Amino acid sequence: MTNHNALISDAKASIGVAVRVSNQSLFSPGGGRYISIPRKKLVQKLEADPSQTRINTWIEAMRASSPTKTRPGNISSLPESDEEDEHSSWMAQHPSALRMFEEIAEASKGKQIVMFLDYDGTLSPIVEDPERAYMTDEMRDAVKGAARYFPTAIVTGRCRDKVRRFVKLPGLYYAGSHGMDIKGPSKKTKHNKNNKGVLFQAANEFLPMIDQVSKCLVEKMRDVQGASVENNKFCVSVHYRCVDQKNWGLVAEHVTTILSEYPKLRLTQGRKVLEIRPTVKWDKGKALEFLLESLGFANSKDVLPIYIGDDRTDEDAFQVLRKRGQGFGILVSKVPKETSATYSLQEPSEVGEFLRRLVEWKQMSLRGR
Repeated sequence: MTNHNALISDAKASIGVAVRVSNQSLFSPGGGRYISIPRKKLVQKLEADPSQTRINTWIEAMRASSPTKTRPGNISSLPESDEEDEHSSWMAQHPSALRMFEEIAEASKGKQIVMFLDYDGTLSPIVEDPERAYMTDEMRDAVKGAARYFPTAIVTGRCRDKVRRFVKLPGLYYAGSHGMDIKGPSKKTKHNKNNKGVLFQAANEFLPMIDQVSKCLVEKMRDVQGASVENNKFCVSVHYRCVDQKNWGLVAEHVTTILSEYPKLRLTQGRKVLEIRPTVKWDKGKALEFLLESLGFANSKDVLPIYIGDDRTDEDAFQVLRKRGQGFGILVSKVPKETSATYSLQEPSEVGEFLRRLVEWKQMSLRGR
């Protein structure tokens, strides 16, 4: 098997490391250009292999989650015509939420929309320095407008307090550390009339361990130019976006070596970031369900959750919506990815446009009523 092109999703069933095998369409039913390896098998491989092979496996995963038009080394990009065909096929399955807005609006009639938004890559652009991932004033206004009519939550891998400082909007629900740290508005709102503040923390007992791992990683990463470590309270993020690809192996080695001392922590991956999390059964999908229940919509048929995100970790929320048969997941991406989302948007500017259109639609429907 040659020309290893990988596709990674955060679906619970598979990590989606894939191998190019034929000229069929990547997204055609019953097969295609890639073979997905189930998550369980890959995890078993990672657990069973010697440390160096384990590190190499993570390096391959890091490369796979950082697709470029031209593959490094001797792995060439797909022919342009094939790329266009695959993109068209993917867009047919995950059409633009802007183009399909009327369909979304129709499904929303008579229902309470609840909005869930990732932060990095969704409300703000992906930037080299994660400390400078600022959202624009226009985006802030769009989110503020949406929150007037729809309960709105920011669901992010970031520390809850940090993302709240970025967003700068009261009256929202903030779910940090991939949903392990949730806090709602402290004051009574029209969406939370019982005046009960929502507060949930899934892994308090892990805080000393997370802090210790963070300090160890900061020390280890001093010799890796461009690497940065972010303590997100309930998880630790190691960013390698600014690291020369030849040094990705060193990043993976440092992370896996330290993690081997902490069996109660696990390693996951996002967009050019490795994340150390507690081994608790909690993710963005569980956070979505918790917030719907907190808002009184656990078993309601009169609610339409909409979740917008760009990262592999958002797939857990997309899958929850699929299983509920209720609401829509919207993936923010310019390139085809395996996803459980229903619709797509290309970039944060389109997210802002979608939110503004949703508010305009709601205002018109209220005037009509």
